Amino acid sequence: MTPRERFIAALERRPLTGRVPHFELVFFLTMEAFGKLHFSQRHYGQWDQMEEKERQLHRNDMADLYLATAECFEHSAIFLHPNPGSLEETFRLIDLIREKSGDRYFLMMHGDATYGIPSGGSMEAFSCRLVDEPEKVKAEADAMVNHALQWAERLRAHGGLDGFALCSDYCLNAGPFLSPTQFSEFVTPYLAKLIQGQRDLGFYTIKHTDGNILPILDQLVQANPHALHSLDPQAGVDIAEVKRRYGDRVCLIGNVNCGLLDTGTDAECAESVRYALRHGMPGGGYIFSTSNCIYTGMRLARYEAMLDIWRAEGVYQ
Repeated sequence: MTPRERFIAALERRPLTGRVPHFELVFFLTMEAFGKLHFSQRHYGQWDQMEEKERQLHRNDMADLYLATAECFEHSAIFLHPNPGSLEETFRLIDLIREKSGDRYFLMMHGDATYGIPSGGSMEAFSCRLVDEPEKVKAEADAMVNHALQWAERLRAHGGLDGFALCSDYCLNAGPFLSPTQFSEFVTPYLAKLIQGQRDLGFYTIKHTDGNILPILDQLVQANPHALHSLDPQAGVDIAEVKRRYGDRVCLIGNVNCGLLDTGTDAECAESVRYALRHGMPGGGYIFSTSNCIYTGMRLARYEAMLDIWRAEGVYQ
C-alpha cells in the first residue's frame, strides 16, 4: 500500500498491518531540516510583482519542499498552503505535486467555513451579535458554508485533492469559547452541513481544533467527520477516553504533547508518544501525530526522537 492508501485506510478505520500512518498538519522546521524557509515565512507580498517565470520557480520549490518533508519524515499526507491569488493557483500547486509524486501522498488543504474563536479585537462584538442578532449570524454561517461548498465543487471537478482539514479552532484549554448550547445553535448545524457536502463530493474530512473539546465532543462526532485532530493533552483531552467512547465512529489523530516536545524532559516526551500509540492504535482508526504541529522553535532532535519510538513501537502485527 502507498502512504496515501494507508492514510485512507486509517480514516476509514480499516485494519492495517505494519506501521501506523503519520503526518503533521504543518512542519515548520524546514530551515533546520533542509536549509529553506517555510512557505508561511516567505514574503508573499512580492507575489504580485513576480513574472510568471519566477512564480513557476517558486511553485517548483514549494512542491519539492513538501515532498522532501514527506519523504524525510515518512508523512502519509501533505497539508497544502497554496500561493495567494485565484483558485487556479491552487490547481497549479496540486497538479505540480501530483506530477512529481503521483498518488503516493494524500493531499489536503484548509476547508473550514464555520465560526471559530474570534480575534481579540472582535471578540466582544461577535459575542454581542450572538445575543442581539442571532438570526443574522446564522444566515451568515449558512452563507459561508455554501460558499465553501461551491469552492469544493470546483476542486472536485479539477481533481487531485483528497480532502480537507477543517481548521477553525473552537476551544481554549479551559473549554470551548461558546457554551455547548450556543455551539449547538451557531456552529454544529453548519459544521454538519459542510462535512456532509464535502463527503458527498467524495472528499475526506478531518476536523481540527485545539483545546478542551470534551464539552462539545458529542457534537463534533455527530457532525460526522472522518477524523478528529488534535486531541490536545495540554487541555486535558485523554485519547484513551476518546477512543473508548468514539473509536468505533471516528478516526483519531494526534495526542502527542507538543508542549512537552518543546519544554519537557526526554522521559516525559517518550511517555507521551507511547501513551498516544498505546491507546490510539488498538482496533485501527488512528493516525500518529502531535497535538498541534511541529512549530517554529521546537528542536528538530525532539521530533526525530518521537519518530524513533514510532518506528520501533507504532507497528501493527
